[in-house]
Amino acid sequence: MRIFLSGILIISILTILACLQIINKDSDLKNKIYPNVIINDIDFGKKPKSEVVKYFDNVNAKFKKTGLNVLYKNDPVATFSGDQLKIGFDSQGIADRAYLIGRSSHFPSRIFQKLATILNWQKFKFVTKLSYDRSVLEEFTEEAKEKYNKPAKNALFNFENGRVLSFRQEEKGQMIEEQTFLKDTDELILGLEEKMVNIQLQLPVKVIEPEITLAKANEFGIEELIAVGKSDFSHSIPERIHNIILASTKFNGVLIPKGKVFSFNDTIGDISSLTGYKPAYIIKSGKTVLGDGGGVCQVSTTLFRAALNAGLPITERTAHAYRVGYYENDSKPGFDATVFAPSPDLKILNDTPASILIQTEIDEDNNFLTFRFYGKKDERKVEISPVTVYDVSPPFPAIYQDDPTLKKGVTKQVDFPAWGAKAVFDYKVTRDNKTTFEKKFLSVYRPWQAVYLVGTAE
Repeated sequence: MRIFLSGILIISILTILACLQIINKDSDLKNKIYPNVIINDIDFGKKPKSEVVKYFDNVNAKFKKTGLNVLYKNDPVATFSGDQLKIGFDSQGIADRAYLIGRSSHFPSRIFQKLATILNWQKFKFVTKLSYDRSVLEEFTEEAKEKYNKPAKNALFNFENGRVLSFRQEEKGQMIEEQTFLKDTDELILGLEEKMVNIQLQLPVKVIEPEITLAKANEFGIEELIAVGKSDFSHSIPERIHNIILASTKFNGVLIPKGKVFSFNDTIGDISSLTGYKPAYIIKSGKTVLGDGGGVCQVSTTLFRAALNAGLPITERTAHAYRVGYYENDSKPGFDATVFAPSPDLKILNDTPASILIQTEIDEDNNFLTFRFYGKKDERKVEISPVTVYDVSPPFPAIYQDDPTLKKGVTKQVDFPAWGAKAVFDYKVTRDNKTTFEKKFLSVYRPWQAVYLVGTAE
């Protein structure tokens, strides 16, 4: 019984001493964090809340200087600073939570925490996490979806009376993967706590496949774009541009069947004022004269270039009599083709595995005519050597001819000077290491003289 009473006495004394120590420490810890309170492995015991706030505010100042760069297909599209994203710790909130240790509103918890911290029974550890304003990036992804999301387009192929009336190759769609982007951003931003760096992140894109492809939409075997030909008709007079536009429409939607020879003259038909063409300069009988359909050779030249790029056998082609400036706006000499019914003509053979669909496009703002060939590729390889230009000769002296239909003092230029030259390039098409077509294209351009009409009428 004596031992029991002694034990109670000792416990009572220890309790009284502990309480006295707590009371004594409490007075020292007024407005301070209790001992053994650890935040992110840093002991903030016996320090005021303001010091916790100051410490994390200093850390946050460094995060404000970091940045997030967002790329779309490797091109930068947005930059956010750490300050914009509010990357950092909740300084005040962290300090408030640490300060509550030993000050719980629950009495038993409060006494235990005081004893545990003051008497070194237990350490209270806090692990805080970075935070940021996610709404900034959510708003950005919404804008990105509006800008970059696009639905897939199914192929369209309507055929009637030997011509394709409506055509559209299938197009893959795409969708910004918002949740993947936000998840990746979360991980990278939270990782800044370990290593403070500028972040670079790609906008993830999911490809959407069309349900109907060109291969499924037609019975001609046409599956893809196989070649493009272009020419620049800058400096053309309005009448010439009119004729280029009119002539190019004759080829839009035309099909070249597999194994057939295509004739430019047969396809374009009659070229005259009766079919809507206007007078513009043409080469006829060794002269540059106004004639219906001036500019049609811009179309044949563009078709010739598309056929070369497609690797098709060119069975008939004639160069112009002299170098025409239009065809050297965007090309070396030698890549032109003149036509005039019934001859000369431009003829090409479709030796591909499918029909070829011709699509034309006119860009009046930039003065470009484009021919696109759609069909099916067969692994053929096209080799076009660099053009060699030689035997260059200057224009002949200008000719001045009296013209009684013009008044005296009036001079009118009706022909234009051009340098003579020869231009040659080699064209070779191979498939399975075998040559399927080979030709040396030689163009002989005569020197051309300017011709002026001089008025003699009174």
